[in-house]
Amino acid sequence: MTRPTAREIKPIAQTAGVPVDDEIATRISNSIGPAFEGFAAIAGTLPFDLEPALYVNAQTAKAAK
Repeated sequence: MTRPTAREIKPIAQTAGVPVDDEIATRISNSIGPAFEGFAAIAGTLPFDLEPALYVNAQTAKAAK
């Protein structure tokens, strides 16, 4: 997990339907960069069942039991 650059953020934002210019992409990079750096030490070490996209599946399985 590496800190995203403005060059990487700009196309991601455009794909999401939020076009940004270079200055805004740089500001976004600078604001979320520390979070990426903070999680770098544990990147790839969390169990797969803690992945947020599976939260609804895990809650549904618990409710069904």
